[in-house]
Amino acid sequence: MNRIKALYRGWGIACAGTQVYAPRYRESWLHKIEHAGVRRRAQLLYQQLDGLQTLRRTLRPELLAESRKHRASKLLRQIPCIGPIRAARLLALRQTPHRFRSKRQLWTYSGLGIETHHSAQYRYVSGQLQHTKKPQQIRGLNQNHNHEMKEIFKGAAIRASCGVGPLRDFYVASLAKGMRPEMARLTLARKIAAIALTPWTKEERFDAEQLKPQAA
Repeated sequence: MNRIKALYRGWGIACAGTQVYAPRYRESWLHKIEHAGVRRRAQLLYQQLDGLQTLRRTLRPELLAESRKHRASKLLRQIPCIGPIRAARLLALRQTPHRFRSKRQLWTYSGLGIETHHSAQYRYVSGQLQHTKKPQQIRGLNQNHNHEMKEIFKGAAIRASCGVGPLRDFYVASLAKGMRPEMARLTLARKIAAIALTPWTKEERFDAEQLKPQAA
């Protein structure tokens, strides 16, 4: 879908919203493209989109039916903003409950781990080698990760931050502490990932007490 919009925008055609994808409006959108070759490319992208949407409608029931065979799916769906599709994807990507021993391993695998960097750990003082007290510098999130897992937890955090419930309350509390919105959503995504680790490994139900203030 993004490739279709990128094509229009590449030729200076504004295409906000979802109307550009609707079959009933496609002809009018295609007429806005003056170059025949580019217009044909757009037609092929529409054909590809139609094929993928048909395949998606076919495979969605199969995906949900397979995920319902696992008890962890029902437990994961008790977490706010983890619906049937996200639960099924988590089961497929994690594969086994013993894959991650701790939440920090899951954060790193999901691209939510904090990378730090420090240099000049030691220095010479009066001819003696001493350890410096220079603090570590945060370099952002780790780059080597599973992008699908990151999309799942970030998507859940964004949805939770705009909705109602205990996850929204956790997000609002982070903002009240002076945290920037993007950092509050990141903290929420890390919290959701940590909570999602419990149902499969310990077979425990979601408990809002898990959202009480603590190191995320």
